[in-house]
Amino acid sequence: MNYVTLGKTGLKVSKIGLGGIPIQKSSAQEVKELVKTLSEKGVNYIDSARGYTVSEQLLGEALEGIRDKFVLATKSMSRTKEAMAKDIEISLENFRTDYIDLYQVHNPSMEDMDKVEGEGGALEALLEAKAAGRIGHIGLTAHSLQVFEHALTLDWVETIMFPYNIVESQGEELMKACSERNVGFIAMKPLAGGAIEDASLALRYICSNPDVTIVIPGMYSLKEAEENISAVEKDEPLNEKDAEKIAAVREQLGENFCRRCNYCQPCTVGINISGVFLFAGYLQRYGLGEWGSSRYQTLKVRPEECVECGECESRCPYHLPIREMLKKCAKDFRDFEASRK
Repeated sequence: MNYVTLGKTGLKVSKIGLGGIPIQKSSAQEVKELVKTLSEKGVNYIDSARGYTVSEQLLGEALEGIRDKFVLATKSMSRTKEAMAKDIEISLENFRTDYIDLYQVHNPSMEDMDKVEGEGGALEALLEAKAAGRIGHIGLTAHSLQVFEHALTLDWVETIMFPYNIVESQGEELMKACSERNVGFIAMKPLAGGAIEDASLALRYICSNPDVTIVIPGMYSLKEAEENISAVEKDEPLNEKDAEKIAAVREQLGENFCRRCNYCQPCTVGINISGVFLFAGYLQRYGLGEWGSSRYQTLKVRPEECVECGECESRCPYHLPIREMLKKCAKDFRDFEASRK
């Protein structure tokens, strides 16, 4: 395993870490086995969040007895001092630990940053927790280039997490600035929320960029962990054949695709928006129409029931035309079912 220094935190971390979103659907025993395997293979970085339902609790149980083998990171959407202080204590309790290595401000907007940094804002709680040894370092996660750029001007920001993958390279110039300023860059969404199927190619592409400090794919199975770790450990330079595959992925996905971050939820009428897009992907991109359609039929609320309130679009960090995309998914599945009759 290749180890790197996480910017000015000074923390020594494995080049690949665990993104804690998918383990929400795992059992406690499965998470224990996953964490144990990661430790055995040299992975020492784990990322979670207060917003990932039971992720922190499952990880806390799995980390008992081996907490000191990992650099533990989490994050909170809280913007005020009181709420952030409460979230820090909840995280500590969930993880069953007395310190967290990296605590991050989770996906703030520019308006949120005024609250975070202002009087009575979340930053006050983070700095107090850091002074008390409850957290070691402070970072920030973002989906907005404007927030990313602003974060680079802030002395208290030691790490920045931002999407980076084969089809999302919009942050590359700011990533270079991270390297220049010794700010650790954490690459999230390495598979574009599951839209990129070739995990090995995706991870090799990301790790070929020297401005990436660490990449954190979401993993919930031992098979996924072993494949992802193998891809990073190979450290193989990209070749001409890889370049052709990368070009094909970019052409296939374009820019208007769901990363399954779920910030658009909850839908006013209960549509599982990312689920619709996931099942449609099987039909539209991968030629698995029957499988996609069978999963689509399980949805309790169909996209045809959208009332076009636009709430989802106002929350989407990628500014996707969700309403139009839902209409297309509904039409594609209707057409597919009609073609089978």
